[in-house]
Amino acid sequence: MNMEKSCPIPEPFRARAGTVFFLATLFFLNFIGRFIFAPLMPFIEQALAITHAQAGSLFLFMSLGFSAALFGSGFLSSRLNHRRTLVISAIAVGLALLGLGLLRSLSLIRLALFVLGLAAGLHIPSALATITAMVRRQDWGKAMGVHSAAPTLGLVLGPLLVAALMEFVSWRSLIMSLGLLSILAGMAFVFVGKGGDFPGDAPKPSAIKKIIRLPSFWLIIVLFVMALGGSVGIFTVLPLYLITERGLDKTFANTVLGFAQISGFLAALAGGWFADRVGPKRAMAILLGAGGLATISLGVSNDRWLLFILFVQPALTGSFFPAGFSALSRIAPPNLRSVVASLSIPVAFFIGVGVFPALFGYLGQNHSFGLGLVLAGSLMLLGPLFAFSLRFIEYDQEGC
Repeated sequence: MNMEKSCPIPEPFRARAGTVFFLATLFFLNFIGRFIFAPLMPFIEQALAITHAQAGSLFLFMSLGFSAALFGSGFLSSRLNHRRTLVISAIAVGLALLGLGLLRSLSLIRLALFVLGLAAGLHIPSALATITAMVRRQDWGKAMGVHSAAPTLGLVLGPLLVAALMEFVSWRSLIMSLGLLSILAGMAFVFVGKGGDFPGDAPKPSAIKKIIRLPSFWLIIVLFVMALGGSVGIFTVLPLYLITERGLDKTFANTVLGFAQISGFLAALAGGWFADRVGPKRAMAILLGAGGLATISLGVSNDRWLLFILFVQPALTGSFFPAGFSALSRIAPPNLRSVVASLSIPVAFFIGVGVFPALFGYLGQNHSFGLGLVLAGSLMLLGPLFAFSLRFIEYDQEGC
């Protein structure tokens, strides 16, 4: 039975910046704990003696768990609240990473990655509901920009950590250290974190029926598939692409990849301002179209242009998410926002960050990773068509 819902009063971003940054910290550890496996994959392939296709499939198992948790998160947050759900997510992510550091069997690692995905998937719906409830609507772009910058920061630091530490520690020690940090952050949120002290909404059949009848619900899924596949999905195979197909040294490849992602981190922060300035529809259209061209170029460019495009492509794809989450929050009434997130993001994430890497791995083994990049970029070129077809609700209320 749901607890009584007591919604916070929306305030300017400045008044709630501390809580938003704390949520972004939890999201950062949530994200880097999962996608540190991308720059580690050449080492993991060697240690476990697996193929490119098997390596790509590891992200599929993680995405299955992540998507399942996103869909079911409303059941948990409706019985606890968003705050407790965020704490459970952070601590469970840490425990899963500690377990992964001890496993040796490929089948058990796949199972543990599924569990890691389950734990991580609880974060986004509760964080989205918390932010949009406590921050006034005209500042959503800024708040989403800070929160969305967390995974892009993970894309920066993940490869750099691997490049800096793999000569001194094992890949197992590295992921276990991240697990410990996630546990500590979750415990810190218990004592000093604020926000989210209201329950979520479980995806009831009546609510699901309302949402799936919205054309914009399906459009937002396609847009997020494009953005996730073109950013995180591609990132999962970029180390293998640069090392095995373009001939870069492991340390140099991860160093370049980490520094290249800085542009995505800065662009994610600027993306919130850009979305508030031009509107989420126009922002998504511009960024997906330009990002598609950059992704295609990444797959076909010669060595002279490759490093330049590596810096440009993350900036374009990383800027999408503040606008994307702002748009997602406007296609349904406030009481259905967390339900919309728990229905749309699982599908988009499973395809963009699960199916795409598995497809990239298959193409990399049987054809080339470059072909996968060209296909992903071509899909993103359709982004403007879908973005301008979105319809926002007229009664765009604040609160929860």
